[in-house]
Amino acid sequence: MKRPPPPLLLESSAKINLYLQVLNKRKDNFHDLSTLFCRIDLKDAIILRERKDNLIKIKCSSPQVPKDKSNLCYAAAALLKQKLKLSFGLEIEIKKRIPVGAGLGGGSSNAASTLLGLNRFWDLDLPQTKLMKLAAELGSDVPFFVSGEKFALGSGRGDKIKPLASLNKLKLWFILVCPKIKVSTPLIYRKFDTYASTGGAFSRLTRPNHDVKILSSELSKSSFRFKPEYLFNSLEPVTTRIYPAVDQVKKALYGIGLEKLMMSGSGPAVFAVCGSAREARKASAILRKKHKSWQIFVSSNA
Repeated sequence: MKRPPPPLLLESSAKINLYLQVLNKRKDNFHDLSTLFCRIDLKDAIILRERKDNLIKIKCSSPQVPKDKSNLCYAAAALLKQKLKLSFGLEIEIKKRIPVGAGLGGGSSNAASTLLGLNRFWDLDLPQTKLMKLAAELGSDVPFFVSGEKFALGSGRGDKIKPLASLNKLKLWFILVCPKIKVSTPLIYRKFDTYASTGGAFSRLTRPNHDVKILSSELSKSSFRFKPEYLFNSLEPVTTRIYPAVDQVKKALYGIGLEKLMMSGSGPAVFAVCGSAREARKASAILRKKHKSWQIFVSSNA
């Protein structure tokens, strides 16, 4: 009788978008993007365990995470079972540290870790090209996490990944601040379309003065010493309008002398790029005393 495989422990990293330009709405109702992904060392843990039946079950430490078919880890396992006609049962336990609905890609990262982990756990031996295609079916950010890259350009709806090997030796430190609100990404994109269609000053706010190539070039040459205006996020004015807490976080970060700061993804997480780990920890200590309801992390690229 074959022994069940031992539980498999996986790490699941968050990301920030150092640049995010929404280019246009597509016929499939997604949006074409130009983005610069950065993987960071804020991580969840995922444990895969075999079940004797053929069901998929989700356990999670956070009540905010769905445990039904809408969970992206469930979707990743179900997609593999369907495509490869597998009958394995599986329990997926998620130990959350990445804030939920914060623009940090936690759900997408969990799905990618599950996909990669099951490739080993179930001895599937799927090539990277196949895993990337499956990742794109699960969500726009999932291919970045499956790619394993530290930094990468994202195009299409964010699912076309171009590694930035020129940044592999780059070390950046961040303070990451999440006000205790959960933001719906589909809502932000719907509001973006509404506001952008009105034209005027708001439309100008969602268009950059610099493209992503300038930021990636400056990062490769000068590391931390890039201009704050090179950071850009088309969605930030939209999320800030609906959730004023994002602007409060930014004002607090500016108030302690940080300049290179921006919202990640559709928010509400805001990051500031710091000159050193010491500067990030000092800023974190100041903010924790003043804003006890915010989740505050010191992080670096992973």
